[in-house]
Amino acid sequence: MIIFRYLTREILVTMAAVAGVLLLVIMGSRFIRYFTDAAEGDIPATILGNLMLFHLPGFLELILPLAFFLGILLAYGQLYLNSEITVLVACGISPVRLLQVSLVPATLVALLVGVCSLWLTPAGALHNAVMLEEQRSQLDFSALAPGRFQDFGGGRTAYTESFSDDGLRMQEVFISERQRRRDGTPDTAVTRAGSGYQTVDERTGSRFLVLADGERYSVDPGRHEAERLEFETYAVRLSLGSEQRELDSAEYATTAALLNDDADPAQAQLQWRLSLPLMVFILTLLAMPLSRVNPRQGRFAKLLPAIFLHICYLSLLLAALDAVGRGSLPATIGMWPIHLLFLALGLGLLLHNQRRGMR
Repeated sequence: MIIFRYLTREILVTMAAVAGVLLLVIMGSRFIRYFTDAAEGDIPATILGNLMLFHLPGFLELILPLAFFLGILLAYGQLYLNSEITVLVACGISPVRLLQVSLVPATLVALLVGVCSLWLTPAGALHNAVMLEEQRSQLDFSALAPGRFQDFGGGRTAYTESFSDDGLRMQEVFISERQRRRDGTPDTAVTRAGSGYQTVDERTGSRFLVLADGERYSVDPGRHEAERLEFETYAVRLSLGSEQRELDSAEYATTAALLNDDADPAQAQLQWRLSLPLMVFILTLLAMPLSRVNPRQGRFAKLLPAIFLHICYLSLLLAALDAVGRGSLPATIGMWPIHLLFLALGLGLLLHNQRRGMR
């Protein structure tokens, strides 16, 4: 029991350190990308925290298997380096027994990865997709600084001098529009208003910018005349309701919905979600023989080959995910041959390691 607690602690502590470093790198990269979008006015800075939080399960489901794999390699590599494994084997603890001990923390990690891949990640991805879609479907005033021009598509550029106290109404608005008339001739319109606010038509889903107390000038390039229109209320359509992106992708579907869907993309996504916790056990089997190092080599001797093996494993799964989703690989075959291949490789390495230990 003491040996079991000691080995488990060594593996989990090393895994936590590796996972922390990997998570910091990946989340930092994603945060920089979102921060760039916020700086350009595409999304408001106030939602960055929510976006990163709901991305966390998707990061963990990929990081934890690799971190646990490296945790076993580094922890057992140090034990080999200190000849502690040699003492354990001399006391009657075989490599198979060490594998059984390692499978207990592997089960805990696989359960955590399974919760992320089967439930939290699709829910978080859907939440972020809906949040970003809402930001794309509206001209977010929190992302528009006073005194700044912002392009919101369709040849339109907006400028506001200030905002109301609640941040929902713009003051002293300027709109520039470049478009074509029905006869194909170009038309440039400039609109100035005392105030403006955004609204969405509940029936059609179209989005409008409603301006109040202003005037509109329309000019044809090359002509020395212009049209002037004074108005109390004027609505500018920003987008059509049909322009919103569909969010019915298999990536956002619940696992229960995927079980009842025979479509290729749904089956590919289902196999991917099941593969991640299964990969934890297979990586544990691979890590046991790979962690055996000569004291003269150092604990990092087999780290690079092990990482390359993990990259090959994950790359093959991603390739199978794409192939099954496109229908070029039958879903009945799917990713299972890849798991069987690495399972056979792990068993072969473990058997070879055990024979070497018996000599």
